[in-house]
Amino acid sequence: MAVDIRTQNFDLKQIAESGQCFRMKMEGDSLARVIAGDRLLSISDKGDGRFELSCTEEEYHNFWYEYFDLGCDYGDFIDAIDPVDSFLNRAAASGSGIRILRQEPFETLISFIISQRKSIPAIRTSVEKLCISCGRKIADDTFAFPEPADLAGLSEDELKECALGYRVPYVREAARRIACGEKDLEAMRELTDDALYEELVSFKGVGRKVANCVMLFAYHRIGAFPEDVWIKRIEDDHYGGRFPVERYEGFAGVLQQYMFFSARN
Repeated sequence: MAVDIRTQNFDLKQIAESGQCFRMKMEGDSLARVIAGDRLLSISDKGDGRFELSCTEEEYHNFWYEYFDLGCDYGDFIDAIDPVDSFLNRAAASGSGIRILRQEPFETLISFIISQRKSIPAIRTSVEKLCISCGRKIADDTFAFPEPADLAGLSEDELKECALGYRVPYVREAARRIACGEKDLEAMRELTDDALYEELVSFKGVGRKVANCVMLFAYHRIGAFPEDVWIKRIEDDHYGGRFPVERYEGFAGVLQQYMFFSARN
């Protein structure tokens, strides 16, 4: 059971190391294992823009095609970069295989609440511990991301065992508000960018950076521009303290990923 596809601007390692998802892991140089919600996928790079996915045609078209944003031509974003911006052109060239994944909002929200002041390996570890603690088993040693009610049902001590530290009350509160129906993350898809941002920062522990990450990686608001220490350093070094977001209105978040990947690598 496998699906073969051909596409451009799609690099498994670059996406896995881009900091937008924490359950996509490389197994060797050309094979990635992806867990999205309760779905498990192996995807291998066969070279020359050809990839093999361990799923049915139906699952590919109904889920993974959209998840990897394969309907979008990322070459258009790269072509729109100011030709005199040598840094951004280099960054785009180094990370041209990155795509903005269309991730599930609850998993993304909780993951980025956890992400604060943690390295990517540490975030991965905490997320996996959460999944093992109360996620549904979907394969040997593989667990789905928890449902809001299941996560809300964990005790403070159980959450502490997932290495959440000071983020424990933030995770519990977010899961509780969603589980009881106080917040509807799916309904929030219909909001404007400004209204969506305000809803997200209403969660305890969600500030500007986390809200923009959730907007970008869960709601595919690719104009959102998260600023962390890496991006702020780039802005100081190359843009006089501020990246010209208005020049790239509507897709600055894609360029942010190129910048972030370039800085870390």
